[in-house]
Amino acid sequence: MNTHPSTATVATPDVTARPAWAGRIDGIGPAHRRWHSAVNADEATTPGAAVIGFRSDEGVRRNGGRQGAADGPGEIRRALASKALDAGIVVHDAGDVMVVGDDLEDGHDRLAAAVSSLVRAGHTPLVLGGGHETAYGSYQGLANSGALDGQRLGILNLDAHFDLREASRATSGTPFRQIAGLEADRGAPFTYAVVGISEPSNTAALFDAANALNVVYRTDEECQERHLSDVLAFVAHFVDSVDVLHLSIDLDVLPAASAPGVSAPASVGVPPTVIVEICKVVAASPKLTLVDVVELNPAYDIDYRTAGLAARLVHTLTVGSHRARSRATAPTGPDAVAAG
Repeated sequence: MNTHPSTATVATPDVTARPAWAGRIDGIGPAHRRWHSAVNADEATTPGAAVIGFRSDEGVRRNGGRQGAADGPGEIRRALASKALDAGIVVHDAGDVMVVGDDLEDGHDRLAAAVSSLVRAGHTPLVLGGGHETAYGSYQGLANSGALDGQRLGILNLDAHFDLREASRATSGTPFRQIAGLEADRGAPFTYAVVGISEPSNTAALFDAANALNVVYRTDEECQERHLSDVLAFVAHFVDSVDVLHLSIDLDVLPAASAPGVSAPASVGVPPTVIVEICKVVAASPKLTLVDVVELNPAYDIDYRTAGLAARLVHTLTVGSHRARSRATAPTGPDAVAAG
């Protein structure tokens, strides 16, 4: 994950207190390390992955979906808590931003302030939604941090939907249309790729919008396991084409049998194994600067399937990026011999 070293402390304006983490304890020491024992164990100035929740249902409500995603961040944390975590991986919890009433715009502003602060302090925000309106506030924070100055941003969205709708106000269906406008304002190309598009779930107008904005995409049918090598090549090519990467994961990209707890369950979807492999490719790049995982609706989950998968993806990204950085900084040649 990309970092921007700074001596600043982590300041997350207008967020709730950091939640308590608890989970399985097998013993004391690094061999028994899990997320719940690692979170906030390091100084706030130590760069790492920083979890921050966006407790919002308002975008889904405005978009006519089934509400409940505001409770998603807490469920993902609970599913993460007992996962084993390698020694040396730094993880922080920066608390939650909560949308009050129907004031999504104020929530976006506060999320942007929190994400911007985290990025400037050298962390990689892992933003847990909330509906997909989350992505707009996350992007604003990234843009306000200075990390995009002179850089080409790429947004990779794992999603059954384009989320390019036009509307008079923000919804869970508009974030990337809004981002396209802000990218144009900063004189940058809108570089956007979507993996998992469901053709029956996107109107002709949305396909037209995607084509007009030069969006590249793969449908859910093109992302089944038999097409894995093609999908990973598509993702790798996209990552190579940009300077800074924002990964946004809408859990409705997964099949309903694997992820029933979402606003709009997918009839086909992209298999979890494919999504995990995509996350490994993304995590291996130092360009990864921001992650959203959105649309978990615990009220409709079954046996914690959706929460468990969401946690697995966050875990995969965190561990994979740490290992990639470790390989990149490992001594080679004479230094490696001396270190050995």
